[in-house]
Amino acid sequence: MRPRPLLLLLLLCAAPAAAVASCSLDWVCVERVARPGGTDLEVVNLKPWPLTISLRVEGAGLVADPAPEVTLSLAGHERRRALGVAGAGGVGFRYDWTVGRLDAVHDDSVVYALPHAPDASFRLLQGFGSRFSHTGLEEYAVDFDMPIGTPVHAARGGVVVRAKSQHDQACWRPECGRYANFIVVLHDDGTTGEYYHLMRDGVLVAVGDRVERGQPIGLSGNTGKSTMPHLHFGVYRATAWGKTQSVPFRFDTRRGIVEQPRAGARYHHP
Repeated sequence: MRPRPLLLLLLLCAAPAAAVASCSLDWVCVERVARPGGTDLEVVNLKPWPLTISLRVEGAGLVADPAPEVTLSLAGHERRRALGVAGAGGVGFRYDWTVGRLDAVHDDSVVYALPHAPDASFRLLQGFGSRFSHTGLEEYAVDFDMPIGTPVHAARGGVVVRAKSQHDQACWRPECGRYANFIVVLHDDGTTGEYYHLMRDGVLVAVGDRVERGQPIGLSGNTGKSTMPHLHFGVYRATAWGKTQSVPFRFDTRRGIVEQPRAGARYHHP
């Protein structure tokens, strides 16, 4: 199962006299900029790739323009006014973010490689729509029954935008999602390919690397919210409040193009 290892921050503060920034690590900053009669909230993307940011203001007697809650996508290193707030009270706000754009449209002409070595094959523990955990936002994802240390290969080319490899524990409690090791690859159409539950030190690429289809990028494991060693793979587009929605994709296999990978199946490279 793929957890959502993103940040949700609550920041409550008095109205500033000058620009003041609140930042989420080195990803996103929200700046409060004083203006006559109120405050502007500007969002800054600190990364060179697109991010989608959701922001909500909270406080008594506040009037927000254009709305008290907005979700917007920013290009790499873009700064933009998200909303303005008028009122005499303090301004509180929440925000969250994820990689990619709200308006990303998956290129359905792309056929994905199986995310393992050409001479290997692994049974699917879960396919599209499997009831155990591949429902809702995770409907279009697959879990491969991979032993720990199995080489993971890129199913599609793109740029590595997130990676984590320091964890070594797994369990099925919700809080264990934070311990997943993973790689997120941003595709040219704005969707992401995501590889989860890698072993400790099992990331073989660095953030910012361009990877090609079929390239070894990691080693499978059993970390995060997981009941057994496996590789979770899915293709996602950004939605609001740090979440992502899985999208359908197709695998290139010896049997031909597979449009509905299903639990129990075993596929081979062409």
